[in-house]
Amino acid sequence: MKRSFAIAAICSTCAMIGTGYAALDYRPAPVAQLQGLDKITARISTFDVPVGQTTKFGTLSIRVDACYRTPPEELPESATFLDIADVPDDGRAARDQIFSGWMFASSPGLSALEHPVYDVWLKECLNPADAAETDAAPQAGQGQPAPEQP
Repeated sequence: MKRSFAIAAICSTCAMIGTGYAALDYRPAPVAQLQGLDKITARISTFDVPVGQTTKFGTLSIRVDACYRTPPEELPESATFLDIADVPDDGRAARDQIFSGWMFASSPGLSALEHPVYDVWLKECLNPADAAETDAAPQAGQGQPAPEQP
């Protein structure tokens, strides 16, 4: 009995040590691409928000404080820290903080905005420098005949 308990303890310890190596390597990205749903009109809007800046979506004021993503060679994942406040259009200066926390692109329901009119979720974190490198890479010619074999 003691021996099986010791073996189980060793296996669980090894499993916990191994999980540190399986953690994703998040890298900062300068832009968060968000999507918002207006439940009244059923319209979905996609908008890019640079880190440290605020945008409006309906009566919501959305501030992106951080955005991280995994490198292309790893499992795709993006995470952003958002502060969302409801700023009514009725002229009063009150801001109702309705969300403050992390959102993950692969699990939008894990930490979701709860609002009767709007839904907001993270689509992905973007790095415009990566897109510029991809555009600058030489492309293989399309429609070129294959070289002849001797």
